[in-house]
This record gives sequence, C-alpha cells and structure tokens, in this order.
Amino acid sequence: MRGATRARWAAGAVVLAMAATGCGAADDPAAAGRMGGQISVRLSEPQHGLVGQTTAESEGAEVLHALFTGLVAYDDKTSEPKLAVAESIETTDSRTWTIKLKDGYTFHNGEKVDAQSFVRAWNWGANQENNAEAMGFFSKIEGSDELAPGKGKTPTAKELKGLKVVDSKTFVVTLKAPFSQFKTMLGYNAFYPLPKAFEADPQKFGEAPIGNGPFQMDGRWEHNKQIKVKKYAKYPSDGRAKLDGVTFRIYDNLDAAYSDLQAGKLQIVDKLPVTALPTVSEEFGERYIYKPEASIGYIGLPLEADSEAFDKVDVRKAISMAIDRDAIAKTIFNGTRKPADDFISPIVPGYRKGALGEAGLFNPVKAKELFQRAGGIPGNRMELGYDADSDNKEWIEAVAAQLKTNLGIEVTPKPFPKIGDLLNELKSQKFQGAFRTGWAMDYPAAEDYLRPVFSKEALANGSNFGHYRSEEFEAALAAADRSTDPADSLKLYQKADDIVIRDLPYIPVFTYMSAAAYSKDVTHVEVDAQGRMDLANVQRT
Repeated sequence: MRGATRARWAAGAVVLAMAATGCGAADDPAAAGRMGGQISVRLSEPQHGLVGQTTAESEGAEVLHALFTGLVAYDDKTSEPKLAVAESIETTDSRTWTIKLKDGYTFHNGEKVDAQSFVRAWNWGANQENNAEAMGFFSKIEGSDELAPGKGKTPTAKELKGLKVVDSKTFVVTLKAPFSQFKTMLGYNAFYPLPKAFEADPQKFGEAPIGNGPFQMDGRWEHNKQIKVKKYAKYPSDGRAKLDGVTFRIYDNLDAAYSDLQAGKLQIVDKLPVTALPTVSEEFGERYIYKPEASIGYIGLPLEADSEAFDKVDVRKAISMAIDRDAIAKTIFNGTRKPADDFISPIVPGYRKGALGEAGLFNPVKAKELFQRAGGIPGNRMELGYDADSDNKEWIEAVAAQLKTNLGIEVTPKPFPKIGDLLNELKSQKFQGAFRTGWAMDYPAAEDYLRPVFSKEALANGSNFGHYRSEEFEAALAAADRSTDPADSLKLYQKADDIVIRDLPYIPVFTYMSAAAYSKDVTHVEVDAQGRMDLANVQRT
C-alpha cells in the first residue's frame, strides 16, 4: 500500500532527507562500478497483475518502476517533477493541459510510445468495469462520471471526453475543475502508458507486461518465486540500465532475505527485519541506507463492518492514546520508525508537527478514563489483522499488549499469509476486525495522503478499508482541488486533514525511515522517498 502527492516538496524537507542519508558508494566519487552483470534483490509477492492502473501496493510498484517510464519522474534531490517521456506539460488555467511527448521511447515489443498509448491506458483505468485499483486517480478528468457512474450502474461511455489526441506526439487533458498540481501527479504508475498488445488480454498482459522502461521482462512472472527482468537495449541512452538483468526474488520472510544478503545470494534488501536493526549499521557500514521515507503506518478500524465497536470517536481516540508510539519506534524498530503525529508525512508540504494533538500522545490513564466513559467495545475483545509476509508481527503484538495493559482489551493478533490476502478480505469485509495498514505516497502532495485513503472514491478503488464516510471531508477536498493558488490549496488540504484528525478513522502509529542494505558486489544503490530502488543506475563492482 502506498502513495504520492500533488504538492511540491518543501526545501526544508529535502534538507532533512538528505542530511539523514548515510554516505554510500553512490556518493563517493572514487566508487567504481562496471557495466553489465546480473543481480538479485528482495521482493514480496505483488497483489495483482503487473499493470500500472491496477497496482496500489509497494511490491508491484517496485517492479513497474523498472519496467515503465511515465510522463514525469521526480528529482532525486528535490522530488520536484521533472520531464521524462513528456517533452512539455503546459497549461494557462490549471484545467486544460497540453502534453507533448519526446521522440525515442518505444515499448519493449518495438511499438512507439505515442499519445494514444497514454489515452488508451487512462481510458481503461477510468472504466469501472475494469475494477482498476487506480480508477479514482482519473476522477478529475472530464467524462470520468460516465465511465465510473457508481455501484449498480453501467458506464454510458467508453472513453474520457476530457482526453483528446491532437497528433501522435500530442494530447490534451481537460479536467472538471482547475487542479494546479496535476503535473506532479503524473509520475504515479496509474498514468503509465500501455501498448496495443494490452487490449488483447489485460489479465495475461499482467503476467508478462510489455513496458517502456529501462528493463523488460525476461520470461513470465513465476508466482511466489521470482520475477526476472533484463536490460532494454533500445531505451534512451541517458537512462539506459547499467546492469544486464535483475531477478526479483520473492520472499515471505524478511529474516530469510537478510540471511541471503549476508550469504551473498542477494545484492540488495530494501526492507530489513527488526532482528537485523541492532547490528546492520556496524555490519554493512556505508552500505546501510538510513533516511526518511514518505510512508505512514496505521491501525485501521472497521467503522462500517463493526460499527457497534468503533463508531464512537472517543473509543478510537482512547485506543490511539493507549499506544506508546515512542516505545514501538525505539524498542521494536531500533529507531527506523518515528512516532506519527499527523496523517501527512513529515517530508511532504502540509505536514504540521503535533497535528494529532492529544490523540497522538501516550496517556494511558486518560485513555482508560475516556474508553470507559465512552462505553468501551462489546466484550472488550477485538482482532487485529496483519500481513505476515512483512515485518509486522512484533509491533502488532506490542500494540496488542499495550491495549490489554492500558485499556483492558483482549486483542487477538490475526496473521494473513500475504498483504494481498489481507487487502482482499478487507475489501470484501469478510474480515471485520481492526487491521494493520499503511500508506506510501504515489506522488509528493498532502492531498495524496487524504483522498486515496479516506474519500468516498477510495471505498471501491483505494485504501479506505475502514469505510470512512464524511461529506464535510469531501467538501474540504473539493475546495482544495478547485483552488488555483498553491498556498491557499495547501491550507484547504490541511482543513481536510483536520477533519480526519478529529474523526480518527485510522490511527497513525509511525512514519517510516528507509532501512536497506546492499552487498559489496554492487555500487550506486539508492532508494527514493517512495521506497523504490533505482535499479537502472545500479552497477556491479
């Protein structure tokens, strides 16, 4: 589960991110690498087929980042959007946007990346009959209501009327209302292009996608085993991969992946087990990456599925106040998490230190008083679901113990084998307990921490797994979207943030730090603010 934004990164946030980044081989002018060679990296099993419009979780996005290139990318140092496939993205009113494409980009089957490649992909993603995870990202484009009229209704159009192809290299996007940060949003994988071959069989395509990125598939996805990619030799020279190939080896246990890194069977592990955190810095030295990420970890509550238990705000606030975030960050994660105090990441514009207020402060005495006064939850029992294929067991068990000690709730941790299993049961509401969830930005903006997680749009096509609904919140988002003044727009998104803080549909627990390590076999290893490896620039030593 992850995320992006539509605002620009603040300079102070960039300084923070860079200052916290350990000096690695990529920063050392003397670091030597060589072209070619193969490496293996860690991955968990992606949830869906490898299609940008259907991927809303970090594991699939990692592979897509290697296979596809979007209209814009994000600057390594500032995270400002920079042109990639796009030659220009222009507007005079923040509503009508003219996009021109560069020459030289082709899909891995030789087909040229043209304007229709993007229009094809966006029309498919916007059509509710395709059940694309990213459908909500197209809701700002004119005609989206006709393609996604809502549950129980049939689309009355096949294409977004707000998309017009001018020529092979130019298309125009017309939004329903001005949205000044539209360009920033276009780096998210929902807006990746798709070749003609996709239309023949979208499901089959997702098993061996034909992208336009620096790597192409090397065979088909071997589920629960590996995904192999190889260098695409016809990619533009300035971004061409340095390696011959990469194998994404799929693990359901981070300890096993870390052991393989230590044994030289893996070259990069981008998520470390908690067992490694006390010693990884000493063992790997400058090959240990530690810097802020733009991700947030939550405890989600089933507001609709089990409204009797969690429908009172004071119950939710008491649960939040009964969690010792600082102890979890320091004891469980050895400092690779920081206590969360807002629904917006600290390295994204719009974040406000201490925004959660009292709800974000550990106060077990007041929490218990508030919990009892609100009537508690039926039977003082709850389940707490989590995905066992990542390193969640320890902190979920810590939260369970804290809630038992501080509120008297009997919490039963419930592991799901994979993140996809948990997400599927949350979406179908088969699992009706509390749950572990998280958000990693799709693009750098405060809005992206709000709409994809808490809006009505996100009920069917997003991460609103608790089924939170608020017309007040929707109105605040809409007002922020319409503003053409970036500063005013940001204030309005903060107003929407305040509504979520008041209602606490999710409980923010911690923000993430990148904690990755790599072997002596590779150099020029970087992990971006979205937690993705920059594999195109990695070299063998």
